[in-house]
Amino acid sequence: MSAKIIRKGRAIDSETCQFRRRLLQIGIGATASLAMPNAFANMLKQPERSIALLNLHTGEHVKATYWAEGQYQSSELAAINRVLRDHRTGDINDIDSNLIEMLNLLHHKMLGKQPFHVISGYRSPKTNALLRQNSDGVAKKSLHMQGKAIDVRLPGRELNELQKSALNLKVGGVGYYPGSDFIHIDTGRVRNWQG
Repeated sequence: MSAKIIRKGRAIDSETCQFRRRLLQIGIGATASLAMPNAFANMLKQPERSIALLNLHTGEHVKATYWAEGQYQSSELAAINRVLRDHRTGDINDIDSNLIEMLNLLHHKMLGKQPFHVISGYRSPKTNALLRQNSDGVAKKSLHMQGKAIDVRLPGRELNELQKSALNLKVGGVGYYPGSDFIHIDTGRVRNWQG
């Protein structure tokens, strides 16, 4: 497999294992809830997992079945990486598979029908430095530069609902940017903020 942290013959680090355990716990806990009894159970049982993304800067979109036959699909992950590349420089980086799983879980939780609209995926250090010059809200060591963060909105869903659902996952960081109409999610430590 060509995915960054999931390769045959390569051990998954403990941080990744903890993150995945938390996602699984969320799915199992949500399955027991009355609000959506079947959504998470069905997602966890699916032999295939897909995600649909539309990059608002390039107009490119992807619907990728990134998990099939019990493993990540390298060609599908590559397609996701390409669509989430730095649109300013063209640089492509591996997107953390945990971030993709988080997006998938969030999409199911929101009963999304449309693809996520992507404002920012991977950012090269050059782009991050440029954005920092123009905004106080850009972190010097942004997780976007590691392929571990994404800024999105979900058509047909209120931004505050998307933010609340992301917060309820209790994994990673969640930034709420109502003035710019997006939320930031990442696979870093659990935290939240408003920009």
